[in-house]
Amino acid sequence: MNRHVNAIAGRLSLRAPQRRSLEILDRITEITPPRKDRDLLATLEIIRSEFPSVTDFERKFPSLCFALATGVGKTRLMGAFISFLHLAHGINNFFVLAPNLTIYNKLITDFSDRTHPKYVFKGISEFAIDAPAIITGDNYNQHDPASGTLFGGVRINIFNISKINSEVRGGKAPRIKRLSEYIGESYFDYLAGLPDLVLLMDESHRYRASAGIRAINELKPILGLELTATPFAEGTKGAVPFKNVILDYPLGMAMEDGFVKEPAVVTRKNFNPAGMSPEEIERMKLEDGMRLHESVKVELETYARETSNPIVKPFLLVIARDTTHAGQLLALIQSDGFFEGRYKDKVIQVDSSRTGADEEEMIERLLKVEHTEESTEIVIHVNMLKEGWDVTNLYTIVPLRAANARTLIEQSIGRGLRLPYGKRTGVTAVDRLNIVAHDKFQEIIDEANRPDSAIHLKTVVLDNDELDQKTATIVSQSQVATQLGIKPADTTASTQIAGQNVPPLFPKPEEQKVAQIAFEVIRKMENQPRAVPTLAHLKNPEVQAAIVKAVQEQHRPIQLELEGVTELPDFAAVVAKTVELVTQQTIDIPRILVVPKGEVKAGFRPFTLKLDTLKYPAVSDELWIQHLRTSQRDEITLGAGGCQWRSKKVPNSGRRVYQLG
Repeated sequence: MNRHVNAIAGRLSLRAPQRRSLEILDRITEITPPRKDRDLLATLEIIRSEFPSVTDFERKFPSLCFALATGVGKTRLMGAFISFLHLAHGINNFFVLAPNLTIYNKLITDFSDRTHPKYVFKGISEFAIDAPAIITGDNYNQHDPASGTLFGGVRINIFNISKINSEVRGGKAPRIKRLSEYIGESYFDYLAGLPDLVLLMDESHRYRASAGIRAINELKPILGLELTATPFAEGTKGAVPFKNVILDYPLGMAMEDGFVKEPAVVTRKNFNPAGMSPEEIERMKLEDGMRLHESVKVELETYARETSNPIVKPFLLVIARDTTHAGQLLALIQSDGFFEGRYKDKVIQVDSSRTGADEEEMIERLLKVEHTEESTEIVIHVNMLKEGWDVTNLYTIVPLRAANARTLIEQSIGRGLRLPYGKRTGVTAVDRLNIVAHDKFQEIIDEANRPDSAIHLKTVVLDNDELDQKTATIVSQSQVATQLGIKPADTTASTQIAGQNVPPLFPKPEEQKVAQIAFEVIRKMENQPRAVPTLAHLKNPEVQAAIVKAVQEQHRPIQLELEGVTELPDFAAVVAKTVELVTQQTIDIPRILVVPKGEVKAGFRPFTLKLDTLKYPAVSDELWIQHLRTSQRDEITLGAGGCQWRSKKVPNSGRRVYQLG
């Protein structure tokens, strides 16, 4: 089966812990092949003999937990599991459980949208031809699942366990157990009767003991695969570790291997809260977080431009105590007195107080927070952004809720650990997650340094002099481009362009568009030395007429009508003015051609190659034989006599000579 592991690991670019998980699944299916109605105790003993950490399945079917730290890639691993089980064992039916609506919607996209950058089967050629059928908790009862025309060879059922939990309250049966007119039985009974159903449980710690999962147990799958970053359940006596963890890859190892950001706790130099009110401390933390955010923003854009990588727009996350507190923070940030009002349109409040159109706008902005063209740079939330909200551009967290150090660590860093480029860059600002916690600084450090802590935080001390320094990324371009209104590629709301004080050559936007097209046409003429040998030739009437014609062909009058522009600009005048600017601001570098002077003759003359002076030595008739294991060398000399072998040992050489007599 290793060929399937190697192929899938290569196609999906699996990281080391993901590949190790796939290798474990390969070994498990080898020593105890997945099939219906296996002896549970016998299967447990077989697995336990090689993986002693598995002491109990904790289910009515074989179930194994793969505990991978946040940011390592559990969703992609699910795609690898499904690919392997299908290709290696011919398994076609899978049931994926999501803990809530957010992850449910995310999984549907990741498993079905082949154009999505996080599509889990990208590179699996078998699924490129015959993509798996995705059946969800919203459409499962609309079609006949056995119909080959509606569902492909592989069928992946994705359900939201929180919805099932709400349906089974009071001992009721979930909707999935109701009779279906298409199949003459409930969809649940149909799934339970499948001979090859595999259950995958995402973030399984969230619903391990719920009523919904007890109902799901009755599906009796041939194998259960749990994925979580938190392999323990919270009980009345504290955290209870899972008994079926077969691979444990904690956050500390992920940090050490460089798969996630380095979390760091931030404080002021010589910070002393004595004499400061809670409101003053809160305001200082928020303002310091904003200064840090602005510094990181510059570092990220500078790194991206210097390395030709996509620009990452960072954002700052503020953790509020409650909805009232969140509203107060929103009002503060939107006031003119907070950073001169620069962020009043760049902040959103995410909590349960938003309803209707406000909620829709909040969700839309939250889902686009990674996009550089989206303006949001500050997100205020109240305990809503937990598992399933996967972003790579969270760089600064300001926790303003009262909590102990362990809670602050666990709830703060989880959402901001993912790396924007998939790996560390070696640039501290790009690879670090900042947690601003002035008043909790030492407490958090002590908690992180405990022997049983999964992480060890770095520290960042802000100096007052450094806080007063403002940095910016300045993008430089030619004065011609600036005067024509051309902007550099990948600009963000904070991108500063050198020469912004230079007045534009054309004040009207439509004339600017024509001038920009003309500039591109002129640049293409650089490679036409016959038509335009020098810059001066751009002013020739026939050359300008050619430029005007090319501009008119590229111009789109229909777009002008849609934008309400009824009068076309004077193309000839705009082109003439653009040509004048280009010739004034450009240094004409003459082309130099080196050609022979006078009459040039070429031809072939016969000659005779003299070989009598060449002396090639005769090929030796001696053969060398080198022993590979002992490195002993033997020599064979071919004599002029018969065909009898003779050998002699060469004195003091460790060699033996053979002769053919």
